Amino acid sequence: MSQTTILVIDDSATIRRLVDNTLSPEGYRVILAPNAEEGLEQAQSIRPDMILLDHQLPGTTGFEVCQKLLEIPEVKHTPVVISSTLRKKAYVEYADSANVVDMLPKPYTEELLITTVANALDTGRLIVQSQADGTAVPEVINALEEADFAGTFNTFSLREVLDFVNNGVKSGVLEVQAGTARIWFYADEGRIQAVTGTGIDSKEIAKSLPESLRDIAPVLNLTVGGKLCSEVDGLVELLDRKVLDPRLLRQVLRHQAAMLVWKCFQSELKGFRFETGRMPSPLFRKLPLDSSLVALLVEATLHCPEHELAKELDRVHYSRRAIRGQNLDRAGLSAQHLQILSGVGDPITASDLAARMGRDFNETRRVLQGLSLADLIDRKSTGHIPQVVILEGDANTARSLRLGLQDQTDRLTLKMVRDQLAVRLLLKRSRPDVIILPLQTDAEITFAAQVQQELAAQNIDVKFIGVLQSRTDRDAPAHTPVVCDAYLTRPYTSELCLKVIDQSLSGVEATTRDKSREASSVPACAS
Repeated sequence: MSQTTILVIDDSATIRRLVDNTLSPEGYRVILAPNAEEGLEQAQSIRPDMILLDHQLPGTTGFEVCQKLLEIPEVKHTPVVISSTLRKKAYVEYADSANVVDMLPKPYTEELLITTVANALDTGRLIVQSQADGTAVPEVINALEEADFAGTFNTFSLREVLDFVNNGVKSGVLEVQAGTARIWFYADEGRIQAVTGTGIDSKEIAKSLPESLRDIAPVLNLTVGGKLCSEVDGLVELLDRKVLDPRLLRQVLRHQAAMLVWKCFQSELKGFRFETGRMPSPLFRKLPLDSSLVALLVEATLHCPEHELAKELDRVHYSRRAIRGQNLDRAGLSAQHLQILSGVGDPITASDLAARMGRDFNETRRVLQGLSLADLIDRKSTGHIPQVVILEGDANTARSLRLGLQDQTDRLTLKMVRDQLAVRLLLKRSRPDVIILPLQTDAEITFAAQVQQELAAQNIDVKFIGVLQSRTDRDAPAHTPVVCDAYLTRPYTSELCLKVIDQSLSGVEATTRDKSREASSVPACAS
C-alpha cells in the first residue's frame, strides 16, 4: 500500500514542526514547504494526497496559491485545507475555491489537526471532483471507526493492558496518553516490536544513552516520533546498503523504547486505545525489538537518572510474587538478569542478594526495581515507617516541602495539612510519630500546647518540632507551654526538615529542649 502524503505549506517553523510531529506518528508522510514557490514545486513533483495551506504567506496569499494549484493538471483535484488565525474573515475568500474542502483555525490542537486531515482525506477528492463536475456530494461516506479496545487507567495498569494485548497475540498499536505526551506501543506476535512517541524531547533520551551509542545519538531526532519522512527513509536505505550497522541502530531503538516505557511509569496515565492491524514505519519493521515489557523496564532502570529511582534502605525487602495472569514472557532479559530474578525467593534486601550472588550492588538494585515495576517481584518495607504530620499554611512552602520529600516514601509517610482542623481530624484517625507545628502566634502556641497535652493524657508518645520565625524565639517565655524535641526556623528546606525529623526520631537533640515535659496549664480544645 502506498504511503499517504501530506504537503504542508506554511512560513511558520513552529507550525511545520507541530504538523510533522503530530502527523508522522499517525503514519503519514509529511513534506514541508516554507513558502508558496517551494510548495508549488513540491506539489507538482510529489503529487500529495492532501495539502495543508497557510492563508498568509510571504508575498502572496493562500487563495492565490489555490488558483495556481488548479492550473496544475497533476494536483487540480488534490484537496486543500486552509489554516488561518483570521478565521471567518479569511475563509470567506475561499467559498468558491473548487479545491478547498475544509478550514483549520489557528491555534489548533493535535487532535483537531488529526481529525481534520483524516476527514479531508476521506472526502476531499470526492468533494473537489464534485465541485468541478457540478455533481452532488454524498452526505455520509463512512462512520468514524471506533478503537478496537479503549479505556482509562482508573482500573487497569499499563502492564495489565499490555499483557492483555500480548497474551492474545494481537497485532496493532496501543496508544497511551502519558501526561502531555502520547506514546505508541506496536505489538505483534505477543511481544513489543517498537515504541515511539510525540511530545517527547529526544535530547532527554540521548542523555541516558550508553557511551558506546553516543556517536549515533542524533538518530533519535528522527526515530523517537516514529516518523515517515525522507530522512528516515535514508536510514532504511543505508541499512539496505549495509552502510549502517543494524546492531547499533537496534540498540538505539531498544534504548528509546525503554526510556519511553519509563516515562509511562513515571507519568500520570490518562487513557489508552488499541487499533488492530496498524504497524510502525518501515525502519521499525526492519529492526523489530521482539521484546517483553519486563526487559524494557529493566533496561530503563539500568539507565535512568539516580534521583528517579526509589531509595534502597535496609528495611526494603524483595520477594517472589505469585503469578496471577501476568505475561510470563522474559524475551530480551539477559542471562545475568534472569539469574537475579531466580535468586529472589523469600524476602531479601538488594545488598544481601548482591553479596550472595557476588554481583554489583548498584546493578542489582536497579534490576530489582525494574522487576518490581513489572510485577514479577514485590518490593516492601519491613518494620515501622514513621508518619509525619506537617501543618503548613503557606502554599509555596507546602509545595516545596511536598516536592522535596516525595521520594522519601521508604523512610516516612508524609501528611501535609493547611489548618488546625485538619490536624485534629488526622489525630482522630491515626497516631503520627512526628508533628511539625508553627509557633509564631499566640493562637498557634496555644493550639500546639493543647495538642501536646491531649496526646500526653492518652500516653501517646509523639515527637514535636516547632517552626519559629527566628532563632531568638526559642528562648522566649511565650513558648514555654510547648515542649519541642527540635526546632526549625523559617525559611527552611525539605533537606533540613528531613534531617531534623531523623534527629528527633533517633533521640539526637537538634536543639536544647526543656528537661521537664510538664507544660503550663492550657485549656484543652474540644475535639
